[in-house]
Amino acid sequence: MENLILLQRHANHSATLWINRPDKRNALTVAMWAALPACVAEAVADPDIKLLFLRGAGGVFAAGADIAEMPEVYATSEAALKNDEKIQGAMKALEDCPKPVIALIEGPCVGGGCGLALACDLRIGVMGSRYGVTPAKLGLVYGAGDTRRLIQAVGLSKAKDILFTGRLLDSAEALSSGLIDRLVKAEELAEVASDYAAKISAASVYSIRAQKQILAMLRGGCDDAEASRALFGASFSGADFKEGFAAFMEKRPAQFPVR
Repeated sequence: MENLILLQRHANHSATLWINRPDKRNALTVAMWAALPACVAEAVADPDIKLLFLRGAGGVFAAGADIAEMPEVYATSEAALKNDEKIQGAMKALEDCPKPVIALIEGPCVGGGCGLALACDLRIGVMGSRYGVTPAKLGLVYGAGDTRRLIQAVGLSKAKDILFTGRLLDSAEALSSGLIDRLVKAEELAEVASDYAAKISAASVYSIRAQKQILAMLRGGCDDAEASRALFGASFSGADFKEGFAAFMEKRPAQFPVR
């Protein structure tokens, strides 16, 4: 797991949190989810870091959770809920980070990868990037916290479109829907990131931290409702997930049995 989640400091008072598994399209393992909060905490503790970027290595943001772990991790509802605690811990670490966090998105940004991007304050995508939230294709349920962040980005109707279909959005639709905040050419990404670092490092740290606290108060919502957790956990023992996962592994259309 060494260096699969990597914090890289820069000279301009920023740092990049790398999802560093490009040979697997940055698919996130349980260990990677668990390691992410400590890296965020390290950036928070460093007074020289005023802005944190989240980025995937190798021109891919993140293709979601590691499918190879699914038979073990999602074998039972209890195991799935235990793993989800690590995933939500990673999401919460990014969302609650007192310093600004900006996702720099290249290539696929799907499933858990899209969830991580939505937990950031801002999302900058490059042309040709693709986005999707795909639990419906696997017979699963998107949790309350993840769903809240999606709705806050794109609105209720668009969230339904994305969740009910599981389809991928191209970069232009992601921009128009609010899923990403800016769309730039790949060769412009470094310059745009540098510009954000310059502006944020020159701004009042107190103002930014206080503003983030106020925004957190206003977002409201309850992510850990018992009913929501029950629905999420139950999906992993359901017939639709068994068929959805089998179809995914066999590269065939799913024939979901639940009617």
